[in-house]
Amino acid sequence: MATVVARHQRARLTYKQLWLRSNAFARGLRDAGVQKGDRVAVSLGNSAEYAIATYGIFRLGAILVPLNPAFTSIQVASALNHLQVSHLLIGAETNLPYRPAASNVALLQDLVGDSESATLRSKAVPSLSRIIVVDNSNSRVDYSGFKSLLQYNELVDSSTDAISAEILKNSDIINIQFTSGTTSNPKAASLTHRSILNNGFSIGERMLLSPEDRVCCPPPLFHCFGCVLGYMATATHGSAIVFPNEAFDAEHTLKAVQEEQCTALYGVPTMFLRELDLLTSGQVKHEGFQYLRTGIAAGSSIPAELMRRLHRDLNLTQLTICYGMTESSPVSCMTTTDDPIEKRINTVGRLLPHVEAKVVDPLDRTKTLGVDERGELAVSGYLVMKGYWGDDARTKEAMGKDTDGKLWLYTGDEAAIDADGYVQITGRLKDLIIRGGENIHPLEVRATYLVQVWKYLTVLEIENCLLSHKGISDVSVVGVKDEKYGEIVAVFVIKNRSAANSLTEKEVREWVRDRMSKHLVPKHVIFVDTFPKTASGKVQKFLLREEAAKLASAV
Repeated sequence: MATVVARHQRARLTYKQLWLRSNAFARGLRDAGVQKGDRVAVSLGNSAEYAIATYGIFRLGAILVPLNPAFTSIQVASALNHLQVSHLLIGAETNLPYRPAASNVALLQDLVGDSESATLRSKAVPSLSRIIVVDNSNSRVDYSGFKSLLQYNELVDSSTDAISAEILKNSDIINIQFTSGTTSNPKAASLTHRSILNNGFSIGERMLLSPEDRVCCPPPLFHCFGCVLGYMATATHGSAIVFPNEAFDAEHTLKAVQEEQCTALYGVPTMFLRELDLLTSGQVKHEGFQYLRTGIAAGSSIPAELMRRLHRDLNLTQLTICYGMTESSPVSCMTTTDDPIEKRINTVGRLLPHVEAKVVDPLDRTKTLGVDERGELAVSGYLVMKGYWGDDARTKEAMGKDTDGKLWLYTGDEAAIDADGYVQITGRLKDLIIRGGENIHPLEVRATYLVQVWKYLTVLEIENCLLSHKGISDVSVVGVKDEKYGEIVAVFVIKNRSAANSLTEKEVREWVRDRMSKHLVPKHVIFVDTFPKTASGKVQKFLLREEAAKLASAV
């Protein structure tokens, strides 16, 4: 059975073929000057070449640096310089979700400088010694004018002789992941062999993966979701991984599931919603999904209505929920395939093996809170990054040792842990909407009242409430500053295609007013065609907040 399937390339690799080609790529890299510990950057979409390159880089003991293909030339140069990258593997063109393919010739020109020179001397990135190009454009892009470039095919085909793997320590850094960009200032998290391999294994165990499973993986490989939840979970269990396309495409994803008889499907809520819309509209036939059983939903909380639709329409009855962050390699909590449905809706499961967690007072991290008390979640164990590369100050902000000398990673997420060990994420600490003294969470809304003692009153979820409206495809809730209340609620709404000309702001407000407390009715309703997202599919709420603030000030 093939272990790597790239549907868009019609490429199928067995484990043996993957080993042989990654070995050949490793030899080619070594001949091109790559040594143990060197940083090798990769800017590619999901593809067979990415899989081969990943294991080839690992084999040399070099450090894989996945780059977001959406990076501009300035961002690429900044990332490469920050890590002193020696080699770059890049596609002739870049493919991003819902956008036409874009040539990388201008980016190459910025990096190379003198295109006539056979030797690369990059003024933009002085540490860069070689650039290797994958022709993923089917010859649409002409980059032959650059004399210093190496061709990926020539590098791989140059030799098939086996090479001896470098002697490595499990604590060696193997992967430097730039944080996904939900903030405007990404950081470079340094992850080790031990952290990503063990994390992937534990994830596969929770999903009950086996060599019979075929995992459809549309999330990007430059992100921990694709890299660890994809590669490491499948490789440690002998499962196959299926790439529907270079960049996420809902139709290609569903067809890959159908054609490959996939048993698992990965995604974030926005991806799943796109796929369900295609089934609802009839653009993709509702057939061929009977093999699906499990998968992973990550990136943000899963509203109850979406979970029900995934069970009903895609047969994902054993769908698991993952929680984590790039800095924790990435998953710290996860549900199981047989957790009660309410646990998969209202929590992110329990800790993975060999992981510890505690909830601390955000204003005093030395104070550990009790069962069901809310505070900042901190995690400890093998999965914690070594730190942010070249950034001691921000490393110290994110990590710290307790009085016993144990190292903790502070997530910045508000959470509570119940008596059974289930973790409930109630929001980013900075994302709380504070309206007239009441805390309102974008997904899980809670108000605080004083009745002898302070208690939290759980209210219905704003986003879940709106997703139950047949005319709404997706929604995102943010807080907007207000002189009277401090902050008020704003909602960004994507309509279903059938409701594109009918749904009004008034209807949205009335839908919430009829089902929720009056103070939760959104003051601002903004209809949009799409949300700003990171390339991994997370909604960039900070951009929505900025847009809502502009609209509110103009009223």
